[in-house]
Amino acid sequence: MSNVSASQNSAVILIARIFLSILFILAGWAKLTGLEGTAQYFGAIGLPVPTVTAVLVGLVEFVGGLAILVGFKTRIAAVIVALFTIGATLVAHMDFAEGMNAMMAQKNLAIAGGLLLLAITGAGAFSVDGRGRS
Repeated sequence: MSNVSASQNSAVILIARIFLSILFILAGWAKLTGLEGTAQYFGAIGLPVPTVTAVLVGLVEFVGGLAILVGFKTRIAAVIVALFTIGATLVAHMDFAEGMNAMMAQKNLAIAGGLLLLAITGAGAFSVDGRGRS
C-alpha cells in the first residue's frame, strides 16, 4: 500500500466515515423523532429514566454520527460513539438465547472496531478536521 497517495487515503477514509456515520445518524434521528416508542422500549429493558435516556442516546447517535460524517472532532466523536456502541451491546445484546443477539453483538463490536480505527487514523483531508492541512 506504499503506492497509495494521501489523497487516495483521504478518499477511502471519507467513504468509511460515510458508511459508519449513516447508521448512527438514522438511528439517532429515529429515536429522537419516535421518542415515546423509544422510551417505552428502554423502560421495558430496565433502563433508568427512559425518556431522558432515550433523548441522550438519540443525541449521542445523531450528533456523533454527524460529527463523524463531516469530520469534525472526529477522533473524539469516534471514541465516544465506539464506547456507546460497546455499552449498547452490553445492555441490549448479551442474551444470546434471544434471536439475533449474538449476531447483533458481533456486528456492534465490528462497528466499534471501525470507529476505534477511525479514532487512530483521524478524519483525513476531506473533513472539517483536515481543512487547512497540507
